[in-house]
Amino acid sequence: MEHVPPPAEELALLDRELARLDAHRSQLLVRRAWLLSVLTPPARPPATAPPPFAAPSGPPAPFAAPLGPPAPFAAPLGPPAGRAGAHSAQNVLLTLGGLLLTVAAIAFTLVSWGHLGIAGRSAVLGVVTLAALAAPAVLLRRGLSATAESLGALASVLMILDAYALHRVAVPEADGLGFAAAASAVLAVAWGGYGLLLGRLRLPLPLAVVSAQLPLLLWAWSAGAGASVFGWALLLTAALDCAIAVWGRGLAVRVTACAGCWTTGLLGLLVGLTQSMSAGTAAGAVGPAALLLAGAAVALFGAWRAPTGLAVAGGTLAGLCGVAGVGGVLRAGTAWGWSVPVYLLCGAVLLMAVRAPLPRPVGQGLLWASSAVTAAAVLFSAPPVGMSLTGTVSQSARVWSGVPDGGVRGALGTADVAWSHLAGAPVALLMVAALLGLAHRSWDRLVRVAGPVFSPGTVWRDAAGAAAPALCWAGLTALPAVLGLSYAAAVSVQLTLVAGAFAVAVLGLRRGAGALGATALGCGTVGAVSAGFLALAAQAATYAVFAVVLVVFGAAAVLLDGALARAVRALPDTRAARAAQTLRIAQAVPACGAVVCATVLARAAGASLGLDGHRAAPVLLVVPAVTALLGARLRSRPVALPVELTGAVAAVAAVLMALPDRPFLALVLALSGVLAAGTAVRAERRPVAGYLAVALFVLATWVRLSASGVSAPEAYTLPVTVPALAIGVLRRRHDPEASSWTAYGAGLAATLVPSLFAAWADPHWERPLLLGVAALAITLAGARLRLQALLLLGGAVLALDAVHELAPYVVQVVGALPRWLPPALAGVLLLVVGATYEQRLRDARRLKETVGRMR
Repeated sequence: MEHVPPPAEELALLDRELARLDAHRSQLLVRRAWLLSVLTPPARPPATAPPPFAAPSGPPAPFAAPLGPPAPFAAPLGPPAGRAGAHSAQNVLLTLGGLLLTVAAIAFTLVSWGHLGIAGRSAVLGVVTLAALAAPAVLLRRGLSATAESLGALASVLMILDAYALHRVAVPEADGLGFAAAASAVLAVAWGGYGLLLGRLRLPLPLAVVSAQLPLLLWAWSAGAGASVFGWALLLTAALDCAIAVWGRGLAVRVTACAGCWTTGLLGLLVGLTQSMSAGTAAGAVGPAALLLAGAAVALFGAWRAPTGLAVAGGTLAGLCGVAGVGGVLRAGTAWGWSVPVYLLCGAVLLMAVRAPLPRPVGQGLLWASSAVTAAAVLFSAPPVGMSLTGTVSQSARVWSGVPDGGVRGALGTADVAWSHLAGAPVALLMVAALLGLAHRSWDRLVRVAGPVFSPGTVWRDAAGAAAPALCWAGLTALPAVLGLSYAAAVSVQLTLVAGAFAVAVLGLRRGAGALGATALGCGTVGAVSAGFLALAAQAATYAVFAVVLVVFGAAAVLLDGALARAVRALPDTRAARAAQTLRIAQAVPACGAVVCATVLARAAGASLGLDGHRAAPVLLVVPAVTALLGARLRSRPVALPVELTGAVAAVAAVLMALPDRPFLALVLALSGVLAAGTAVRAERRPVAGYLAVALFVLATWVRLSASGVSAPEAYTLPVTVPALAIGVLRRRHDPEASSWTAYGAGLAATLVPSLFAAWADPHWERPLLLGVAALAITLAGARLRLQALLLLGGAVLALDAVHELAPYVVQVVGALPRWLPPALAGVLLLVVGATYEQRLRDARRLKETVGRMR
């Protein structure tokens, strides 16, 4: 059995172990300080070195594993805090010294030739360069690495100057670009060998990589080569950089080579892509294709051995290069309008590469490349879809002007568009839809075949399933305009697509595929709007399209209602609750759309009867009447409120149509009030519909009186105030706890507020006097009966009426006073109020409490 010590003994063992660890840490710190003193000797001779390690103090813990002695060759963690300033100053001094020597060398070589001549200066410069190259080896053996780095940098600059001097002295007639190409190659080799020889110098090897970027480019430039040669020069340079990045020594070398590889490689591939897309024949596209495929091979080679992030990027670049190369050859023999499907097909074939035994990041990169090609194909195919949907809006300015000339293109206003260049757009969209549908259907099989390249989650699968019908609908929407169909054929296709989209939406939502159903529902709604605008060109088309869409919307709403009822019965389930919420929102869309279609048909019926806009307004009220009846029939269904609100919008449209004629406006307002009053019979609608009915009846009365030539506001307001106050008295009698604002506020405000505005604009004295008397009586009644609404409303109107009457006299008195007196009086008032502020505050609180106790 295992012995478990008691807590006190175990605590003592832990304390001893911690003490031993502290002692061990102190020994390591001492050892580290001694190693630093050896690497960076001080000005004075170092003291006697401490022993490497001492025996640990304290008894070892019986249950602790021995830590073992530290590695004596471990790298130090950093210089002590006391030496940081010295090293920083040393680096600054060495850097400044190297810069000054470099500037002096450049000035010596380029400017100050003096009496020695070019050859003499070149000899001197060569001797100095050799000395600068030899000095770092000696300095490194003595531990002066920073000084060696400075002299190594100086030697690198001197080698460039030596190359310039050699050109001036030895071969002055040689081509400058050609000599620069050769010199950069020699310098790259020299710096590489020098850096490998003196491995502790950090600068020569990265300089060799930088110099290696130039030879092929400068050679192509000096030879006057064409774009393809430049592309190959850039790609070969990128291949060299890729090899150095994979097999190079040191992080700085690899980072420099990687940056050069991406820069030169992308530039070379850009040259190849430009030539491939501009090639007119398949033979002319073969050369750029070879360049692009070679770039794909280089990218794949580097991605195979790169870290994860760079491997994914390399795989993506390799896939894009392969698609661009092969697709460029296949596209060259076809019309430009079919280029997008060709590239898309190549991108789809690229998916087969994920079955190859590739590293996972490389496979993911190829998948991203195929996805990028697919997204680009959809993007380039979007313009004809946008023109087919938005071009129908132009028919709103030509309602019932007749079937347009030029078929559907004339209806869209795009007869001058070169549709032949967009011929491949519907095909590309249908291809992408087919690919996404296949991926959605076979997602599990793709995951098993492709391994970890495909995500096993359901998010991407649902996205593919939702995007497939949307892209299919988009491709078919653009098809009539691309084919140049007739107007009637285009309308028929649009109606068919609307019906199909809503059928897919209903099936998807009833089966729980929320993403698919919502996407199809959105497509169907957008298609219905577009078809509706397109149908405005002809009267028969308007009735046919909106009638069919009305039936489609109504059927979708009814079918979704059954699915919603089943989801509500299973509401304790979380999934069922989410499905019910989705169905509520989805059902409201076709239901409201059906009401909109009915509104358009009602307006079209009025126009067909030859009625003017204001005379057709009562016909439009049939729609809110029907929606009110439907709301009463549906009652507790979630779709009832959206349907009634959409019907109310139709009533607002009727009111706007009747605005030019006041008698018809009064009639429409009165009929709307009747509809609102009928809706207020239902208890759940009474709080809103009741007030709305009163407001509509009042407005109808005012408009009718205004149309009859009555201008006094009391003629409009008193017929409202009297019955409102009577109803308020009855309310207070049955419910003494009811607020005075609820009982009397609306009735009093209906007369007092318009009369106050009229009194302020009335130059005579009768109306202000009568209004003041009435407001005084109401104020006194409110104070007597302790009714807050009467007191505040009457008092406010009385005060404002008095201000209006006294204003001319106040202005006259103020004009007679000296100009300094009003500011002085204001200052005195502020002083008094400030001195008695607390008392006034208490009075205000007391008044507030008194008014608050009123009802």
